[in-house]
Amino acid sequence: MNDVLHKLPEFIGNHLALVALFFVLLLAIVVMEILALFRKYKELTPAGLTLLINRESPLMVDLSAYADFEKAHVPGSRHVSMSQFDPEQKDLAKAKDLPVVLIDKDGRNTGKAAQRLVKAGFSKVFTLGGGVLAWQQAQLPVAKGKN
Repeated sequence: MNDVLHKLPEFIGNHLALVALFFVLLLAIVVMEILALFRKYKELTPAGLTLLINRESPLMVDLSAYADFEKAHVPGSRHVSMSQFDPEQKDLAKAKDLPVVLIDKDGRNTGKAAQRLVKAGFSKVFTLGGGVLAWQQAQLPVAKGKN
């Protein structure tokens, strides 16, 4: 270990770009984790969503493309296309006090919708990390078709 510490300054001097890239990536990871701690919505794992379903019966909104929704979706979720997603819609506005879970195919596009819900006054907003793909990888049941 002592030998490694003696060679470290030489390594840093010979590989400045690599060391700089390492620190930029480290800083980016730290910033992303800090932002995740302070955002107003939570990301659930498939197991966490299962617990929420069993305990609180959340409203689950699937924002996937309609073709993806028909292929596979979390049972009990309702499809709303991302272009028609509106937190002020009267049916959705009735659920301000209920937990609302946003789901999509791979979990990449639910963050902006979750922020819109929080901004509209929803108090319990969640996203499914990894989306329906994570749900399937956890070997949980999926529904197919329109319902």
